[in-house]
Amino acid sequence: MAGDIAFQGVYSAPPSLEPVVGKLDIMGALKPEMLGVIVAFMFVNLFDTTGTLIAVGDKAGLADDNGKMHNMDRAMITDGTASWAGALMGTPTVTSYVESASGVAAGGRTGLVAVTVGILFLLCVFLSPLAAMVPAYATAGALIYVAVLMAGSLATIDWNDLTEAGPVLITAIMMPLSFSIANGIALGFIAYPLVKWLAGRTGEVSISMWVLAAFFIMKFIFFGI
Repeated sequence: MAGDIAFQGVYSAPPSLEPVVGKLDIMGALKPEMLGVIVAFMFVNLFDTTGTLIAVGDKAGLADDNGKMHNMDRAMITDGTASWAGALMGTPTVTSYVESASGVAAGGRTGLVAVTVGILFLLCVFLSPLAAMVPAYATAGALIYVAVLMAGSLATIDWNDLTEAGPVLITAIMMPLSFSIANGIALGFIAYPLVKWLAGRTGEVSISMWVLAAFFIMKFIFFGI
């Protein structure tokens, strides 16, 4: 594996953004055949963000006794703004990442931490040759550490109640099997009301949950996993 690493320098000027900035095909995106792609991207971003914010927020102790996150709407607005701003700049989707849990575990829980990390990443733009020396598999250790931190949240599940534990297990298993956090969460949304219905406990399921379940069923039927 040592042969996979090649010294390419320490710093360099960032590449020009001119070829990608503002190069949006708005009319092409409005074509009917693009609707499925847009909806799929929207829900991938939405549920990746929702899952990340809930997981990281819970790890940071920002959730109340009912598991509700305060100021969740502000975080979603920020993430959404970053997504479309990144698209205008020609970058891949700019969104929150669950790896932030490692920073939370190290004690970072304020906006100042995020600003500091952002500045350091900005500096790294000029250190891209040095960063390119790090092979992709070198991140495995960090990802395993993040997985351990996230798995700790499963301890709060009532495993004696099958109608609660079942959908959680489906969600957790289907994320890696489908290679998508969004699909795992979507299948959890479908499983939860169905399991409650089979157990004769439909009174515990809100109308919005039924609507979301129906929506995701239609999504899988028409657009697949």
